Amino acid sequence: MIGISKLYCGQVEKSDFLRYGRHSGSLPSHLLQFSADKKPVVVWNMTKRCNLKCVHCYAHAEKVEGTDPIDTRTAKLMIDDLAAFGCPVMLFSGGEPLVRHDLVELASHATEKGMRAVISTNGTLITKDKARELKKVGLSYVGISLDGLKNIHDLFRGVAGAFDKALQGIANCQEEGLKVGLRFTMNKRNAAEIPGIFALLREREIPRACFYHLVYSGRGSSLRNEDLSHSETRAVLDLIMDETRALFDSGIEKEILTVDNHADGPYVWMRLLREDKKRADEVFELLQYNEGNNSGRGFGCISWDGLVHADQFWREHIFGNVLERPFSEIWDDPSITLLHQLKDKKSHVGGRCAKCRFLSICGGNFRARAEAVYGDVWAEDPACYLTDEEIGLK
Repeated sequence: MIGISKLYCGQVEKSDFLRYGRHSGSLPSHLLQFSADKKPVVVWNMTKRCNLKCVHCYAHAEKVEGTDPIDTRTAKLMIDDLAAFGCPVMLFSGGEPLVRHDLVELASHATEKGMRAVISTNGTLITKDKARELKKVGLSYVGISLDGLKNIHDLFRGVAGAFDKALQGIANCQEEGLKVGLRFTMNKRNAAEIPGIFALLREREIPRACFYHLVYSGRGSSLRNEDLSHSETRAVLDLIMDETRALFDSGIEKEILTVDNHADGPYVWMRLLREDKKRADEVFELLQYNEGNNSGRGFGCISWDGLVHADQFWREHIFGNVLERPFSEIWDDPSITLLHQLKDKKSHVGGRCAKCRFLSICGGNFRARAEAVYGDVWAEDPACYLTDEEIGLK
């Protein structure tokens, strides 16, 4: 994740996180990407069930009816292990996490164990009562997916009225004082909606937005041909920076991030080189602390059936199952070759990545895309839009 507002608009300075010692257990959530120990933030896809039919769902979500393999008691034992291991954040996702009756109970258990609990949701099931319950248990953040304004969003979600219900879910969170933000997956179908999303941030006083690059996973694999071209990606990044700067210049400071393409870091730095050399130098150092992609190191995933993956998009590789062995034992097992290699992926990546001058701040970008396109875990990421000249090959 690349903090556009943090880096480009100077929302974060080096001193902001150094005073915490760069330890993930002491860093506030918005500074976790700069931690030194990289204890994993864990996404738990707690269910495969969902009330919507999103065309780009990485989880291949299914209908609401049914049960989940990990029950409440087992989930609490899993959370106990994650907390003892030092995982700073537990992200409850799905499917749609709110279809599970025990979400509030499990989020409460995580916070009681000292973890920060957040949820990733489509927002349509957040009633006033549910928002109140989530606030009461100390939930840190609610990320609600919006992939455009009304017409485009409803097409993506496969259910008419999903946009209006999501907006009501946002309003319900805000009334209870829950921090809420937007999640937007960029592609050719919805890139033109980005200015409208920024307008929504202003109008609805929403403090945060994450713009996700498309990952070719789950049903999202069918959208691969609709991923933005390299030139379109560059244009979108410039647009996001322009919109973020316009907010800051008008006295409205929002937290704006891009996710799942770490070429964004060098791209922000190169723009700052043209605009503010002093800040560019500071940002380059911040990016080195960030270290780029952290799948399999500072980020991990547990599926609805207990399977452990490097991240929620990359399910082709299974490192173990928490129903058979604690996550903490799996994560640090040196005999799991790929997982062990991901802890130091810079030594293994090939292609353009291996020779790139930004390898130390990008980390080889996204392995899931490389494997999806080239059939090789260690190939270059095809979504890297930086030119050979920019990365130092010419």
